[in-house]
Amino acid sequence: MKKRFSWVTCILLLLSITIISWKAESITKHRDRTHLVKFHKGRSARELFSQYVEDIYNTAELHQAGLDYSVFQKAITGYFNLKASDDVPQTSTVLTIVDLAKSSTTKRMWIIDLLDKDLLLHTWVAHGNGSGDDMPQYFSNQNDSHASSLGFYITNGIYNGKHGQSLKLDGMDAGFNDNARSRGIVVHGAKYVSEGTINALGRLGRSEGCPAVSSKLIKKVIANIKGKTVFFINGNDDSYNSKYLDETAAARYVYPGIDGNQAENASL
Repeated sequence: MKKRFSWVTCILLLLSITIISWKAESITKHRDRTHLVKFHKGRSARELFSQYVEDIYNTAELHQAGLDYSVFQKAITGYFNLKASDDVPQTSTVLTIVDLAKSSTTKRMWIIDLLDKDLLLHTWVAHGNGSGDDMPQYFSNQNDSHASSLGFYITNGIYNGKHGQSLKLDGMDAGFNDNARSRGIVVHGAKYVSEGTINALGRLGRSEGCPAVSSKLIKKVIANIKGKTVFFINGNDDSYNSKYLDETAAARYVYPGIDGNQAENASL
């Protein structure tokens, strides 16, 4: 009798754990997509989405951290469109932005938790030596170009290579960064990404196309962005375009079923 009771207890315990885990995952998905829906009479999904983006930008104090709003808007639009296409897990909440339209002497990498509206890390990041000296002027998707590639990436596997612990990137924009794997474009640490290098050269050191960070921070960076999160590299290149920059599609994903006057009837 005691043995049977023990088995029943174990089964009930496992069932409880499974239900709790399922509920936690469901809550995360629910909060991530719809917890900021507000009853704004007459507003469209696009208008609600713009307010949502602005709220995160202000709460995380991204302006104070030097991130341009227009760049953040592009990055978060792509983030939600990648979720809509199931290219990243629905539970993923982290977005990394690298703005190569800024000087290498500035901290131009931001890692943001969009759910908590929190800036997790703000630091220096190198660009490819084929893109220019301090300010990148040229971008390429070609092998052996040693240039940086613009666009949306998804972080993938961790491995130990010649630069130590590194993180693979899968380029999602055809023609702009989809050769990332064949080119060996990864996030890795480098000693030339430091304030000392800036003081000595007047700029950061450069990679062979990888978004390299300080060797002192690489483990922290990887810990924050591993596991299929969105990674966006911006730059001054008018030729860049992406299907993931469709703001209407992103708004419809975040606020499904809301269009124009339907916003007043939105429910969580």
